[in-house]
Amino acid sequence: MVSQGAARTFRQVVAVAALAAAVAWFVGVFAARHGFFDLRVYYGALRYWTHDGGQIYDYLKPMTQYGFTYPPFAALVMLPMAYLSWPVAVTVSVAASVVVSVVLIWWLVDPIARRQGWARWFALAVALCLAAAFEPMRETVNFGQVNMLLLFLVGADLLRLLPRGSRWAGVGVGLATAIKLTPGIFIVYLVVTRRWWAAGTATVTAAAATLLAGALFPDASREFWTAALWNTDRVGELAFISNQSLRGMVARLAPEHPSTLLWLALVLGALAIWARRSRTAVAAGDEAAGFALTGVLMCLVSPVTWVHHLVWLIPALILLVDDATAAPAGSRRRRALLAFAAVAYALLISRIVWAWEEDFAGLGGFLGSNAYVWVSIALLLLLPVRPERARSGPAAPGGPSTVEPAGVAQLDQADRGPTAGQRHRIGGPLAVG
Repeated sequence: MVSQGAARTFRQVVAVAALAAAVAWFVGVFAARHGFFDLRVYYGALRYWTHDGGQIYDYLKPMTQYGFTYPPFAALVMLPMAYLSWPVAVTVSVAASVVVSVVLIWWLVDPIARRQGWARWFALAVALCLAAAFEPMRETVNFGQVNMLLLFLVGADLLRLLPRGSRWAGVGVGLATAIKLTPGIFIVYLVVTRRWWAAGTATVTAAAATLLAGALFPDASREFWTAALWNTDRVGELAFISNQSLRGMVARLAPEHPSTLLWLALVLGALAIWARRSRTAVAAGDEAAGFALTGVLMCLVSPVTWVHHLVWLIPALILLVDDATAAPAGSRRRRALLAFAAVAYALLISRIVWAWEEDFAGLGGFLGSNAYVWVSIALLLLLPVRPERARSGPAAPGGPSTVEPAGVAQLDQADRGPTAGQRHRIGGPLAVG
């Protein structure tokens, strides 16, 4: 006779297989194909630099205006790619994104499964299937982007793989900032939440990596910091539908003359809300919420946030599910949080903004073309902060527990020392991820 546990496992395997098949069909039918466009730019620029004797920032992908836009330290990190064949470079890119995605999602999902008494492999498998359907994740893989690698570096730092009080706290944030400038918002987060040692370490790490690249590649560094960084034509059109930041939203109001004053006012408002909510999260011991809120803020305030950059919303979406499952069964709070998570996720797999790619005029165009911006704003305003997220304890199968639901170890309360279109592509150093 088959045991109850074996029968449950069999049903879970069947459910995961069915979900995976549904996601594969969905991706096969609805996902855009980009042919690793961004990766081709990186690959071409690096080979032009190493094999043809050209300057890396002079390279433009044939028939486009797109070139290498990351800081010189990113070129140093990517340099081995220049000595790989194209098929191997694609394989490495996809494999790296998949591996770090699995690890990051595991950190966030596993404690939810433990608290709820779910099979941990089953929770991870379901989460990974849902992630595969997520448009920003699909775009990241299809373009050959580095978003998940940067998210992993920051997550490994702030979700605290390091021991409490470690001298190395902040290194991951610093490295991510040296590779691409926008993760530097997490240094601001460390300052705002008074992680003085970690903020200093992150700053020193970013500076040291930048100086190392400058010493190794002085010409490239001079070109980047004096010219390439400021050349917005290399990034793309601010009003293009894929730019789901506050800047993109404002640009679509008046593409020919976007209001910088309105954008700055919105950015200052977002920063004020974020600073207050982040400090509240830290004071409550909910470091995971602080991490997630900062990722959401980065998507909003970056001048350019292409759809694939919105993988930085993944922690916030998972924490919504965490908060919902921690609420009493059948409660209005649980229903509201699950509905919020479901609507946000449904929008972010739908490609709905692309319906307004050619015409985003009028009220309908304003609302629809900025659908992902509205999701980010809602997350910044409404993502719960829970003091109990910092607690830990044994999971109680089938019922609530005090297991830390955020899925991560927490930062110290006071860390003061060691006690579709391609014309929008290649997010620059001031683009998220």
